[in-house]
Amino acid sequence: MERLFAAALVSILFASTALAQDGFRSPTGNIHCQFFAIDGDAIIRCDLRQISNRSFPRPRNCDLDWGQAFEISGRATRGAPLCHGDTVQDDRLPVLPYGQAWQSAGLTCLSEQSGVTCRNARGHGFTVARAAQRVF
Repeated sequence: MERLFAAALVSILFASTALAQDGFRSPTGNIHCQFFAIDGDAIIRCDLRQISNRSFPRPRNCDLDWGQAFEISGRATRGAPLCHGDTVQDDRLPVLPYGQAWQSAGLTCLSEQSGVTCRNARGHGFTVARAAQRVF
C-alpha cells in the first residue's frame, strides 16, 4: 500500500511540475526550449524536431538519440549536445516571436529567423537551427 501511495505521489508531483513548465518554442515549431533548475544551477535545453545537416559525431558511449538536443547551464563553460532518451518538445509552450528574447536566472535566448541562440551570463552557449547547430 505504501509503495502504491508513493507512486501516486510521484505521479502527482511530476504532473504538477510539467504544468508549471517555463520555456518557449520557435515560430516554426521546430525548436522547443525548456528551463530547469537542478542542484542550484539554471539550465536551458532546446530540442529540434528536424535537422537538415549532419550532426556532431556521436560519442561511442551514446546509445540513445543524438544531435537534436542542446543545453547550457549557468555554470557551464560551453554549450553541449545531449545524448538523450527524452524530449522537451511540447506544443503547449508559448511561441517566442522572432527578434524577442527569453530570460531566466542568468540565461538568455534570442529567437531569430536563422534559429535560436541561448547563452549564460559568461557568454557560453549554443545556436540551433534546422540547417546548423553550434556550441560555444
